Amino acid sequence: MTCSKYIDKLLDGAEVKWLPLSEVTRFELPNRYLVKTENFDDTFLTPVLTASKTFIHRYTDETDGICTASKNPVIIFNDGTAEKRWVDFDFKAKSQIMKIISSSDDTRFLLRYVYHWMSTLPSNFTDGNHQAQWKRTYCRKRIPIPCPEDPEKSLAIQTEIVRKLDAFDDLTTQLTAELTARKKQYNYYLKQILTFDEGNVQWKPLGEIATISAGVREINDATDEGKYPFYVLSERSRKIDSYDFDETAIIAGLNGEGTRAFFHFVTGKYGLHRRACRIVAHDLKLNPKFLFYFLKRDSYKFISRTSGWGRATLMKRTWSEKYLIPIPFPDDPTKSMAEQARIIDILDKFDTLTNSISEGLPREIELRRKQYGYYRNMLLKFQKQKKEAGWLIH
Repeated sequence: MTCSKYIDKLLDGAEVKWLPLSEVTRFELPNRYLVKTENFDDTFLTPVLTASKTFIHRYTDETDGICTASKNPVIIFNDGTAEKRWVDFDFKAKSQIMKIISSSDDTRFLLRYVYHWMSTLPSNFTDGNHQAQWKRTYCRKRIPIPCPEDPEKSLAIQTEIVRKLDAFDDLTTQLTAELTARKKQYNYYLKQILTFDEGNVQWKPLGEIATISAGVREINDATDEGKYPFYVLSERSRKIDSYDFDETAIIAGLNGEGTRAFFHFVTGKYGLHRRACRIVAHDLKLNPKFLFYFLKRDSYKFISRTSGWGRATLMKRTWSEKYLIPIPFPDDPTKSMAEQARIIDILDKFDTLTNSISEGLPREIELRRKQYGYYRNMLLKFQKQKKEAGWLIH
């Protein structure tokens, strides 16, 4: 049965009224859930949500002022970008530009149905403004509510549509949970395998084993038809039509939201944004890929403890003189390179599984998201008729 015929059968001639979101939902500012300390660690239990794309900033051990969304799920709305997230776990908040959305009447409006419908709206639909999107724009958006004058029947229809969509969404959620678990496992191994006994390692300042310099390109130098990778302030590279460097290097910087460091390992020709840095190992006892993984392990903590993050910090002596890199078995170059290669081989496997966009879990999640999006749009595609009366019949 096609989605159109399925909806026809489900409605069975029932009317559909398009109501403003301000009538169907209510919102709350996150003030009473804001995290109070900066004592974050991935071993803590409570996630701290932020308005950035990373969403889960870090984890806290605070026990007061927690939003218990595990009991009453909510929609987190980013007032700056209009991005929507379904949250059914307890959390604290770091950003004040989030709004916590719930149903205005659980006996009439199913919040999960509202979430699926809101997901059909583009996140960049902001009417040219990047603040107060909920009040300025989204609360006036109209959502189709089947036979609202009969709450029992309306909830039954909403529930059935949700059941269908959740069947597609659940697989994506399971895969995402698996990816999260894999990333935690990866981070665990990253920390454990790059921890060394003092007797078997020599620590050298980064500036002694590598050259650090910045790029010169602007963001508008990027082009979709470019031949070479162009590393900007993002976890993903762009394209450029000419290159600045031809080498093996580590690219370092901070993502656009200022919440996470990013590192790329590159071999060959590439372009580099002026606010990103290249780190080129020149010590023959050091495998550049080993340096790449060690930088990913804890350099962000070092920099955040000293003078913040950015190109300026990366170019300071504090970074090159005080950040120490381990060289395992320094008196036995053959054994040292073999140990580095062993560590690289293990971490490469985890890195491919968690981060590759062409293979592994991220690729599968992307395919399932597209499948969910297709059926979501079909199941929530109510034809608009009798607009002047405000009542719409499918």
